[in-house]
Amino acid sequence: MRLYSLLPHFTRWGRAAVLAGATLLLTGCDLNFWRMDGHQSTIVVNGPVARSQLDVFYTTVAVTMVIFVIVGSVLAYATLKFRAKSSEDEHAEPPEQGHGNPLIELSLIGASVMALVIIAIPTLKAIWFTYDVPAEEKANAYEVNATGLQWWFRFDYPNEQINGVGPLTTSNELVIPAGRPIRINLRSNDVIHSFWVPKLAGKVDMIPNRGNFIWLQADEPGYFWGQCAEYCGESHAVMRFRVIALGPREFNEWVGRQMEPARTVKDTGDQPKAQFASYRTDWKRNEKGYSGKFDLNPLDAWRAHQEPEKHENAALIAKGKELFQAKTCFSCHVIRGHMVGGSSAYPDLTHVGARTTIAAGLLENNPEQLARWITHPNEVKPGNKMYVNGYLANNIQLTPDDVSALVAYLSSLK
Repeated sequence: MRLYSLLPHFTRWGRAAVLAGATLLLTGCDLNFWRMDGHQSTIVVNGPVARSQLDVFYTTVAVTMVIFVIVGSVLAYATLKFRAKSSEDEHAEPPEQGHGNPLIELSLIGASVMALVIIAIPTLKAIWFTYDVPAEEKANAYEVNATGLQWWFRFDYPNEQINGVGPLTTSNELVIPAGRPIRINLRSNDVIHSFWVPKLAGKVDMIPNRGNFIWLQADEPGYFWGQCAEYCGESHAVMRFRVIALGPREFNEWVGRQMEPARTVKDTGDQPKAQFASYRTDWKRNEKGYSGKFDLNPLDAWRAHQEPEKHENAALIAKGKELFQAKTCFSCHVIRGHMVGGSSAYPDLTHVGARTTIAAGLLENNPEQLARWITHPNEVKPGNKMYVNGYLANNIQLTPDDVSALVAYLSSLK
């Protein structure tokens, strides 16, 4: 017999208790519900800015909980003490009404003011602390420029200048040194976006024609989820990014690799010849783009992506490079050292193979998902400019062999 069919046999309070218990049992199946340490948790935090904001949250919860207990207790007392004890009491005349007790009313006003003061003190301290990098840490702060576009994020490193090119630029994955304050200058090229990495800091808007900034710090190396938190168009819900915090030495090594031009795979004669792989074509619009293995340890997955594949197909990669030019992909995307062209309005693909995600953090960067993104860009991210300004405007058509070659080429760009 189903649980719901038993409910009529319980009293009103019994039915409520059964439903509450069932709810607790169902939610208990997901341990993250209780630990509250999901990818974008604001409870389990990893930096001083997020920790300061969490302290304000806990203070507010404590004050409101006290208010709830007091008000709830008074309400329960009044309900039980003055409830109708018989059918005659239900129809009795109400007692004489009064305007209230001035002492009680003044006490309640005073208590309310005191509650606001208790919340206001840590709130003002947190606002002051989170506004900008503390004065004693400013000399050690690392600067990054973040630009929001529909629907992805560009990250420029002004301290890391590439001769004749400009600052080091990455897309959708912000790599930072752990244990060091990061001052991020926020800009937007089109509409209002919002920069949010819940475990490291709160939300700050990216507004066109108006400079804004945020600072954050990761206590230790880690992999953090972020996203746009301001509705910005058709694919706002899938405008995501990642923050990867590394130790000082590992961060410097990453910068060194990123400063280099795109990697070229040479045919050594002992590599496999061009063999075209087949990829799925029956993707559903909202089908998940991550494997369970990736979620187990995303930082290790990111580190693994920095290394070239063991069995690369040089001939297939060369074919993909030719197709990248023939299909006019280079007119939008920058690949330093391989071809001239590209625009800052589109993601820099110089080292795209070293990233764990594609499609602005929506899909895991593996051959299958990369093929999905190349063949179905409008299904993955509706209205994206690659589809509208590239595929439609230039009538780009790709055969299965073209897709295999492009996947091999892009995956080789470590």
